[in-house]
Amino acid sequence: MSNAVRVAVIYHSGYGHTRKQAEAVCNGAASVSGVESLLIPVEDIGAHWAGLESVDAIIFGTPTYMGSASAQFKAFMDASSRTVFATGAWKDKIAAGFTNAASRSGDKLNTLQQLSIFAAQLGMHWVNLGLPPGHNSSTSHEDTLNRHSYFLGAAAQSDADTSADAGATPADLRTSAHLGARVAAVALQMAAGRAALAQHAQAA
Repeated sequence: MSNAVRVAVIYHSGYGHTRKQAEAVCNGAASVSGVESLLIPVEDIGAHWAGLESVDAIIFGTPTYMGSASAQFKAFMDASSRTVFATGAWKDKIAAGFTNAASRSGDKLNTLQQLSIFAAQLGMHWVNLGLPPGHNSSTSHEDTLNRHSYFLGAAAQSDADTSADAGATPADLRTSAHLGARVAAVALQMAAGRAALAQHAQAA
């Protein structure tokens, strides 16, 4: 797929739960025809700065610790001030975000807002979750997309005393996969629009 649209998922996971969520996001992006996805833990970001300049979209993921992104993910954000912010390398790329915490709320919205502001600082285009509230009435249930009713990005809850494999619920992982697929679709649309504009400019 040499002409494929490429979506990168950059994440940190402290105990493995957010890694499972990141894998779901990455698989969701890859499920869209014409899209390749790449999973990058922040520990390996040093090997990927140059390559990320050529991707079409980047989805950011971090656990929520003490009401914000983890220290490891924040270190990546801070490092981007030298490698990305200063050069505008990610300007006009598609962006989105996801987070995970042991608590139902756990101030996850603050982390999603932090990620969206980070993307805005880099000149990126933020894509929201695009789902209605999933579990907000007496007739709704836990096994539904967006069961926590977030709009800005995908939020998952993982019990603190469970292993990574038993952490996030299937509903939360499906919600995360939805985000990946949504970002992939938007990236395809953006790539097609840019190609059409380039052809129009050449014909003019």
